[in-house]
Amino acid sequence: MRHGRSGRKLNRNSSARTALARAQATALLREGRIQTTLTKAKELRPYVEKLITTAKGGDLHARRLVARDIHDNAVVRKVMDEVAPKYAERPGGYTRILRIGTRRGDGVTMALIELV
Repeated sequence: MRHGRSGRKLNRNSSARTALARAQATALLREGRIQTTLTKAKELRPYVEKLITTAKGGDLHARRLVARDIHDNAVVRKVMDEVAPKYAERPGGYTRILRIGTRRGDGVTMALIELV
């Protein structure tokens, strides 16, 4: 039984899943919008939203917690100085997932995930 086990494996081991989440979160926060598979977008959404909520703290500790997952200093600076203040009054729901059809090669459902 799988009681209480959340998250998808995405055909990767745990370190590869962590690396994928960090890379996609960095790209999303840098660009504002990325195209990926629907399953990866659904896994990325809570990861990014928790980062933004942490960044809303605005202090040095929050910056270090965000920098623990985002290894690009320019993106950390952008999250702390631009993204978090933009959502200061918003209680959550910082991202939006839009389905954009299927991928031609294997038929997997593709999606755009973007910051609201």
